Amino acid sequence: MRIRVLFFGQLKDIVGLAQDDAELSDGARVEDLFERYGRKFPKLAEFRPSIAASVNQEYAGWRAPLSTGDEVAFLPPVSGGQQTAIVEDFFQLVREPIRPRELTESLKAPEDGALVVFDGFVRNNFRGKQTLYLEYEAYEPMAYAKMREIGAQIREKFQVHRVAIVHRLGRLEIGATSVWIGVSSAHRAAAFDACRYAIDTLKRSVPIWKKEYFAGGAVWAEGEPLPQEAISRADESTS
Repeated sequence: MRIRVLFFGQLKDIVGLAQDDAELSDGARVEDLFERYGRKFPKLAEFRPSIAASVNQEYAGWRAPLSTGDEVAFLPPVSGGQQTAIVEDFFQLVREPIRPRELTESLKAPEDGALVVFDGFVRNNFRGKQTLYLEYEAYEPMAYAKMREIGAQIREKFQVHRVAIVHRLGRLEIGATSVWIGVSSAHRAAAFDACRYAIDTLKRSVPIWKKEYFAGGAVWAEGEPLPQEAISRADESTS
């Protein structure tokens, strides 16, 4: 069977390509596919404890079975365009500058009493080195799906009116906004709690990666690994 394979972040650098096609025997699992690339690229195999896999844009356990035509992505820990809407929420991945003031005004409504915003922007240093600029990349279809999930979770947990999550991709200069989250609500407590939940969950689960560029080279930022409970659920569902 033929499988489409995607690599992101530092994994892409290790194998030297962003996507590949692999031929596997019937009955093969995700772990079999990874082992094939691990034998060819020993450094890739070293990352197995810290990376996650997805099948058709959903996190999957290592023993998940594969079928012909599946799309498998190997995802390093996530670091922390098109628009998709749920009710009045919106989620965007963009390559042009984010405009916080315009976004803030777009979320306000007469029935709201609070709007809490998280504006994450590029700083000029990383581990004692002077940062020149950043580059962000994403597994975009899956990133949209996970941002929508965050929006749905927020609506289950908090009494909010609107949620907006916008993340920049591509090259970002110092001071540029990389991620903007806004939550409007009738009361401030719900807006504060939901905004904090959104950025914390995004950093853990949305497949977006950051590369820091310095005068002497570049390095992929170490992100937060996929929560163990998500891997465990995927393994349980395929065992």
